[in-house]
Amino acid sequence: MKYIRKNFRTYKLHIIKTKKFKTITIRINFRSPIIKEEITIRNILSEMFTQSSKNYKTKRDLTINAQDLYSVGITTSNTRLGNYINLNFFMNVLNDKYTEKDNFKKSFNFFTDVIFNPDVDNEKFNKEKLDIVKDLCRKSLLSIKEDPAGYSVIRMFEALDKKSPISYRMMGYLEDLDKINEKNLYQYYQKVLKNDLVDIFVIGDVDEEEIIKLVKEKMTFKTLKKERMPYILDEVKPRNKIKKTKETINNNQSKLVIGCRTFNMNEYEKNYVLSLFNVIFGGSSDSKLFKEVREENSLCYTIHSVPNKLDNLLIIRVGIDKENYEKTVSLINKILISMRKGKFSEEDITIAKEYYKTALDDIEENEYRLIDNYFMMELINTDSLDEKRKNIDKVNKSDIIKVAKKIKIDTIFLLEGDINEKN
Repeated sequence: MKYIRKNFRTYKLHIIKTKKFKTITIRINFRSPIIKEEITIRNILSEMFTQSSKNYKTKRDLTINAQDLYSVGITTSNTRLGNYINLNFFMNVLNDKYTEKDNFKKSFNFFTDVIFNPDVDNEKFNKEKLDIVKDLCRKSLLSIKEDPAGYSVIRMFEALDKKSPISYRMMGYLEDLDKINEKNLYQYYQKVLKNDLVDIFVIGDVDEEEIIKLVKEKMTFKTLKKERMPYILDEVKPRNKIKKTKETINNNQSKLVIGCRTFNMNEYEKNYVLSLFNVIFGGSSDSKLFKEVREENSLCYTIHSVPNKLDNLLIIRVGIDKENYEKTVSLINKILISMRKGKFSEEDITIAKEYYKTALDDIEENEYRLIDNYFMMELINTDSLDEKRKNIDKVNKSDIIKVAKKIKIDTIFLLEGDINEKN
């Protein structure tokens, strides 16, 4: 695998050369500091590209042309990474070795045409398509509680810190949806092209010079841009007293979400020690939470934890019956305290390291996750996969105990189901 990074000043190109995949995958990222009031319009913009373009007037036209290019896949998404919001465009297509000559070039031209030649007249997006997208967005926003697991996480983040980007609903907001029209959507699109930082990732068995030539032909950004704020959120001191909130929902299962603050960790602790701590604590089926809360005490249906390094958080998610709420919270806290006291074995650490390395192996087998890995190397200077394999072996029990002492429960949210169903 060979990694080439080119800085063309108005954008950066990242080429990951590998013969591991039969496909070529491209990801174009537009990123800017997140503004709560812009989340909804950015979501609408993202979906507009999947409806039509100037040269492909309907979704059916887009689909037919994609099929003609050996089922090239084009998708979009919006994600938040720390203080930034990312508008992502993805293209995945078979290598010309398995199709025909110039199919990749035609697919790339189609991909960039969709992005840079949208369905716009007189500086306005197509109203009919916009109405379709807004209607779909409205239905999604109105049905937010139909996904209790996702909704409970949103509500916990809002309780944790309503002023921070962690509380922003990436689905968007109804009050902002009603303000969007075909003209201001086009104006926002122009703002994205002018102001957003741009990274282009290409992974596959590709010719470096060909990729550079194709990209230069299509990427005609004129504005020089620079990062305006750090990606990692500022650390927030944990509350002295845990904040507890709850909401009732018509469901037979309750959703418990616990937000823990991580604090005073150095980069080594964040990138390696915290990862091993989490595997032992709640990040795997061999974890303390899974074995003790679920298997030994039968207090929950599901339980797992995941660290969010950009937000300085560790999140614990549990599916329970509401009558088990107090016992579950008490046992989780007890297990966290036991980790601070070193009540885990060297075998636990060995298993966790193998789990971590297996996860790295899995990354190498997935082009999208490989791009994510290189993207994080670009954003916050994380290590390469080979460096991660070496550094994870350096973590010892004392390191994990120190990190456990730098994790504190801050906020607990219970989405309480009002229909009882025994485990």
